[in-house]
Amino acid sequence: MEWHISDAQSLAIIDREIGDHAFSPAEYEIVRRVIYATADFEYKSLIRFSELALQSGAAALAARTTIVVDVPMVQVGITTNIQNTFANPIYCSMEALTRPQKEKTRAAWGIETLAKRYPEGIFVIGQSQTALSALVELIEAEEIKPALVIGTPSGFVDVDVAKARLNDSLIPHIRTEGRKGSAVVAAAIVNGLVDLAWQAYGRESNGVG
Repeated sequence: MEWHISDAQSLAIIDREIGDHAFSPAEYEIVRRVIYATADFEYKSLIRFSELALQSGAAALAARTTIVVDVPMVQVGITTNIQNTFANPIYCSMEALTRPQKEKTRAAWGIETLAKRYPEGIFVIGQSQTALSALVELIEAEEIKPALVIGTPSGFVDVDVAKARLNDSLIPHIRTEGRKGSAVVAAAIVNGLVDLAWQAYGRESNGVG
């Protein structure tokens, strides 16, 4: 990501105002990226990292693992950074070819279709609670084993249940607690993780060939 002087000033303000926290340096890089994208310090207390989430996610990015997202807004938000680094394939659930079904939303069917195609992929659910629920059901049924799930949809109906089930799944994940979240938050998390992974793996993978 290209940083400008205004970005540095904004990050400095975040560093001054965020106060005490228990994040690791890598986790903090992602949290401050989310706060920068949203101007909302409440995310300091809402973002949760599972054990090995960053390690598993970074390794999967470096291995050029397929990324599956729920909505175009997430795809647009991460594509440039991905293309400039590891060049992972990115697929969006809304563009997956599925037969129209009444029982589930288009995003949920799309995620289900793509998850079965890429069972060990990186999944980024920024907006659709139904897509997160569909993904968690496949994880619980042991049909898929994602390298990383990022789950940040907002909502009032069952979204906290879907996030709690993700937490219980033992799959590496980064999530927001409670009702808040958005595609912007999801994209900020991905971009922060990509930058961290590129620092760790980039020269190594860039030097191949």
